[in-house]
Order: sequence, then structure tokens, then C-alpha cells
Amino acid sequence: MDKSLASRCRELLQFLSTTKGDLANVTGPPSMLAPLSVVEVGRCWAQRPAVFSAAAFETEADRRCLAVLRMVLIALRTQLYIGGSPTTSIKKPLNAFLGEMFLAEWEQPPHTPKRGHASNVSNASNASGASCTSSCGDNLSRSTTTSTAPSVLSTSSSSHHAKANTQAKTRLVAEQVSHHPPITAMHIADEANGVRADGYARVEMTFNGAVNVRQVGHAIMRIDAYDEEYLIPLPAIKVRGFLSGRLYPEITDVYHIVGTSGYSAEIKFSGQGVAWGGKRNAFVAKVFNRQKQVVFTVDGVWSQGWTVTDKSGKVIETYDVDAPENDAAPISLPPIDKQDPWESRRAWAGVLEGLETGNLGQTVAEKTKIEQAQRRMRAREAADGDTWTPLLFASDSAASTAAAETFRRLSKAVPTSGGAGLELHDGRTKGVWRVVDAKAKNIQRPLRGSTTPLGV
Repeated sequence: MDKSLASRCRELLQFLSTTKGDLANVTGPPSMLAPLSVVEVGRCWAQRPAVFSAAAFETEADRRCLAVLRMVLIALRTQLYIGGSPTTSIKKPLNAFLGEMFLAEWEQPPHTPKRGHASNVSNASNASGASCTSSCGDNLSRSTTTSTAPSVLSTSSSSHHAKANTQAKTRLVAEQVSHHPPITAMHIADEANGVRADGYARVEMTFNGAVNVRQVGHAIMRIDAYDEEYLIPLPAIKVRGFLSGRLYPEITDVYHIVGTSGYSAEIKFSGQGVAWGGKRNAFVAKVFNRQKQVVFTVDGVWSQGWTVTDKSGKVIETYDVDAPENDAAPISLPPIDKQDPWESRRAWAGVLEGLETGNLGQTVAEKTKIEQAQRRMRAREAADGDTWTPLLFASDSAASTAAAETFRRLSKAVPTSGGAGLELHDGRTKGVWRVVDAKAKNIQRPLRGSTTPLGV
């Protein structure tokens, strides 16, 4: 084990042991920071457009539910192995500042169903892709060519949508809508194929030998062609490995994805820390029909790969996260100097450069510059009686009444110990956040006139 890595883990452990309360806005040692901001994490769903839009090409409700489950599983490694891969120690993303935004697009060929026997296609994962394995979950600046190998999820002659030749293109809009408490809102859409996802999360972090990360919030995915919606909860994570010197994330609970079609999915995460001999990042997921019968089973390790079997036990997909054809699509972003000062990569450019070159002095100096400017802006607003207003998202009655109702309707189908379904917890997230469509479709730079994150 790298002695410097072990010493950094011990440094972080000592730091966390002396820190009380919620750690979400606490800044740890700069050597443990990942070269990206929290506001960018939503790219884990958007960076494989064919995966995101796959449900729109399935005429059968069970396969649409499976496609949504598959998207969630594929996104996990990029989402949770921030700043690394299963072979390296994960790092903490930068705390987003109030008003920080991330605007990006991805494009690739669409989901194209494969006909024939599963044995012929069990390793032919399509451009739908899996999490990339570079130093930040995927390489933040490269351009890659993704495979157009066919999907293995659809084997029946009827399991494709009429728009099968439509290019899959996702657009991500994310904004830090609150800093105390930290709340990030996101909207992802493939408009041509009629698929969108809207979500938000308040992150709460505590330490008791492991870092416990709770995400208060949820996402709702909609497939227009079938007037169908899915409630997707956000998992709680434990960060372990302080004593070994290699930090890794683990999910150790049961989560449910429920759809208005009556189909649902259950994911049981076990992991290495649950029982002696457990396998890190292990899970078993099942897709249920309206009669609560299992129609598909997915079994494996979300950071490595899994198999999908139908109700007869036949393998219909073997998915390898590290397969080159499962890489993310190239990201489309303006050059840094063309981005707005409120856009994440431009705002943190000096910090990111310091992290990538190992210049921790530059990292601290540039990071401090933004943090101090933000404190001055909040103090000025308080003195003037001003209230900060997010640019592209709104909460509660302003935009989210329908979104809250959708959550309440779907959450009743989620099994809970009390039988009442999931709680909304909107009091802890300053309401239910939803993108204002008209504003998101007409984004104009400069985003906030002459005001920048530095207050100038």
C-alpha cells in the first residue's frame, strides 16, 4: 500500500474523529479532494444517453422497468467511486457553492434491440455503457468513440419503439439551490425520445468509524411514450476502509423503484461489511410484475458486473462494467473560457488545476478565494434583507406541487415497516425541487449579469 495514501487516510480519520455534527459542508484535507464538484455528480445518469433512454424503446412494461433498474445500476460506479475506481481510494467531491451550475450534453446511437438467443449476445453490452474507470469515474475532458453493439435486453420481435433510429442525446442541467443545508437539484432530458429525470438531494454526513452519507431527496423518471413514471430513491452510503488506507463506498440496505405501470424493482445491497466473507458492492435485484411475481433477477457486483436472468432462469445479459464498449459517451461542454463564471468547471478551474498537478498550495489558495467571496456575498444579502433565488429551479407551490403529488402516489407502493410508504422529508429540503422548463430551455449567458461567484 502507498505509504502516502495510508498517511492521508489516517490524517482524514483523525480530522473526522474531531469533527462534530453534519459533515456535509465541512472541508477535509485538500489531498483527499476529487477534481470535480458535487453539482456535477448527476452526470452519472446522463453520460450514457442510450442507457438513459432505453425504456422508451421497450413496448413491454416489464422490460421498461428492467431498463430503468439497469440505468440506476450502471450509474452507481461513477456516482459513488468519485475521484477513483474500485482499485483506488475514493475522494470527496468539492462542496458546491450557492448558485453553482453544471450544464452539459452527451450523444450516442440509440438503443437497438437484438433478436435471437441470449447465448449469442450475453457479452454484447451496447453503447448504453457502464461507468468509466479513469481517475474521476470517467475522464472529464477526453473525447471517445462508443460502441454501437446491440442491446441484449430486448429479444422479442415486438420489443422496440417506433423511433429506433432517433439519436439518443441527453442534456443535464444541475444547480446548487441551497448551501445551508447543501441541496443540489438536477434535470436530465432526452427530448427527442421523450425521457426525462428530475431529482434533488440534501446530503447529510456523519462519522462513527465510517462516514455515513445520507441523501434526503429522490428522483422521478418519466417516459412520455407510455405516460409512465418511476420513483427512484437515493441510497445511503457508508465510506469504509480508513484502517486499510483505501476508502471505498458501500450500500447496505434495500431500495425499491416503483412505476405507475404497476411494475417495480427491489435492490438488496449486501456488501463486504454486512457479514464475514461478504463481497464488496454485492447486490441482488428483482423486477416484479403487477402480481408481485419475479420476472427478472439481476445478481452481481455493481462496481464490476452482473448477470440478468428471466423467470425461467435463462441468462439474457452478462454485463461487464470494464468492457470498453461500455464506456461513457463523449461530453459536450463549451471551452472553459467560454463558460459562464457560475459554471462549475470555470469557477473551480484554479482548484482543479491544483488537484490535477498535485499543487496543494494552489488548491487551497484558489478554493479559499471562492469560499471567502461566498461568505461576503451571504453577509451582504443578510445586511440588505435579500433572499437568494435559484436561476433554473423552484420549490413547493412555485413549481413542484405536481412533483410532490407524484412522489406521494408512488411512494405508497414502497414496502416500509410501518406500511405508510416513503416519507417526503420536504421540510428538510426546503420543499420539493423541480426545474422550471421554460428557463432551462432558454439559458442565456451571462447567467447572472455582471455578478460572479466572487461577487464582482
